[in-house]
Amino acid sequence: MPIEFTHVPGKTADAAIPFFYDFAETATKLGLIEDGGFQKIVVDDSAGLLTNMDLAAQVLDRTASLEVVLTHWAGVVEPTVAARQLASMDRKSGGRLALRMISEPLNDDDAESRPAGHGVIWQRIDEYLVLLKRLWSNDRPFDHEGAFYSIKGGYVPRKGPHGADLTIRMGGQSGTALKVAGRHADVFELAPGSIDDVRQLMERVRSAAAEHGRAGKLRFALPVRIHQGASATGHKAVDLSGPPAQVALSLLAYAGLGIDEFMIVGVDTPREIATAGRETIALLRNSLARREHDVFQPGAYAPRTGLETLAAR
Repeated sequence: MPIEFTHVPGKTADAAIPFFYDFAETATKLGLIEDGGFQKIVVDDSAGLLTNMDLAAQVLDRTASLEVVLTHWAGVVEPTVAARQLASMDRKSGGRLALRMISEPLNDDDAESRPAGHGVIWQRIDEYLVLLKRLWSNDRPFDHEGAFYSIKGGYVPRKGPHGADLTIRMGGQSGTALKVAGRHADVFELAPGSIDDVRQLMERVRSAAAEHGRAGKLRFALPVRIHQGASATGHKAVDLSGPPAQVALSLLAYAGLGIDEFMIVGVDTPREIATAGRETIALLRNSLARREHDVFQPGAYAPRTGLETLAAR
């Protein structure tokens, strides 16, 4: 499949205004994102889980083709309620919703529902996802008694177009996180790092997925920050700077590892969005097209000396 590009909204450095603060202005940006070569957009506003769900619904209403990657976490909404709401959003959008499960709430108010202990957090995520998938697929009500959730007569009468196959995105680096991601994730969001760091993490993720017979079903996404202007965000990403041709060459090196998607951070103003689409994304797609008949060996295209590919916030 061709490389895909996902827009990760941040905050503008001059006013620290959230991307979704003024939705009239956001609608203009969404049009530029949709027309500029991006296939997806992440919704992860710091206002909290319920706000994110409202924002995702608005983005789906205002766009025609963008997949909306909704940042979500367990503990705030009961699985039955969440399953109904998510299925409804996916159904109304024609199947353009993806669920991005994270372990830590984005909002301090939501943090009150966080269980203590790293392993316990991931156990709850695992049970939560098992229940969502069951609710999206079962044709009759069911009961469930688990470590974190109790359900009586759980049932979602109106399923989404994907049923239990709605895209799940996850990340993490610990053995516990990879074990859960290996069971559930369709897209794994990699931690930023050097070519070797990323390659090693991909191998660990594939091994975890192989335990569930899913090694060949995973796609990999890498967050990348492009330094073009004054935008600033708190997202962790591989830092790339220089002319668009240099940035595209660095991305080509990571694509050679088998990465399927680049999550572009740091392009939030209309000018930055348009430039990223017209130059960086177009250059990378053209480079990949020229090599489509070549044997694409992992790691074969190392970045040239002088390119900045340091992992940073």
